Amino acid sequence: MKKVLRQQTPFGRLYETFTQVVSPWIPQCIQNICQKTVHRLFHQRNNFFVYLHLILEAAVYAEYSYEVFRFCLEMDTTLVNVCVPYVLLALKTCIFYLCCSRDPGTLTKKNHAAQLKVYQYDEKLFQEGAVCPTCQLVKPARSKHCRVCNRCVQRFDHHCIWVNNCIGAQNTRYFLLYLLSVCAMAGDIAVLTADMLFHVVLRSGLMHAHYIDEQGQQQPSGLLFVIQHLFLTFPRIVFMLGFLIFVFFLLAGYSMFHCYLALVNQTSNEWFKRKGLRCQHCHPVSGHFCATSYNPIRGFYHRGILRNLGEIFWPLSPTQKKDN
Repeated sequence: MKKVLRQQTPFGRLYETFTQVVSPWIPQCIQNICQKTVHRLFHQRNNFFVYLHLILEAAVYAEYSYEVFRFCLEMDTTLVNVCVPYVLLALKTCIFYLCCSRDPGTLTKKNHAAQLKVYQYDEKLFQEGAVCPTCQLVKPARSKHCRVCNRCVQRFDHHCIWVNNCIGAQNTRYFLLYLLSVCAMAGDIAVLTADMLFHVVLRSGLMHAHYIDEQGQQQPSGLLFVIQHLFLTFPRIVFMLGFLIFVFFLLAGYSMFHCYLALVNQTSNEWFKRKGLRCQHCHPVSGHFCATSYNPIRGFYHRGILRNLGEIFWPLSPTQKKDN
């Protein structure tokens, strides 16, 4: 009565569309190099994005410490406020290490029998008796084989290239805290930087200044003039602020998505899979839909917000089998 379709991520569809458009114009040898590079970066475990993360973080904190920190103190910002980013950095570093190093919940022959008892099969997204063709193990409910790590992971969410690890039952809590901590770091430094630039503008009187245009006429300075002046005077600071604002809003949206998944006890893998869940008897034109116990919004494993969050921070064990 059901048919599960293989879902492709938005980034996957975008990449496929892009390659189809540009491939006729690129020599085959360059295409082969690009394909090998993409495969190496995104389909094999490597530390490239971990190092990139650390380099970008070091560059931001170097600029903050070298210029913004001093300017903030000159603008009468309290010492406590300018030191908060360093506290967040220490906290984020600990969480980042745990997220990278902790086992996400790898299924082995030793723990396989016990993991089969943790979750019930919903017989829609997860069918009882399905076997992983690579690991040759019966798949527990909510598990999935990661092609990058070449292992089956309990309560599989996704493989994160930024931590070079799968996100599963045992490290989802660290991943969620990692997203929130990076978001807090970017937001805090962005606010301090923007406040510093705002006070620079106020103290310099730029908003009340004038300039001579190409016709020799005196014109009042506007917002565009102020931005241009700040960019020419503090180029590194303005560039860093733009980067931080971009990172903040990007991670804020991604963090909200994962907070929603945590509240309804879903994984991103289940969220994508349920989008392809269709019943052959349902007809969207006529408006007839089959009655089913499956709730497409909250999912089969929803147990209430508090218990869902508890399951994230204290993962279920075979002795704590989930009841539905």
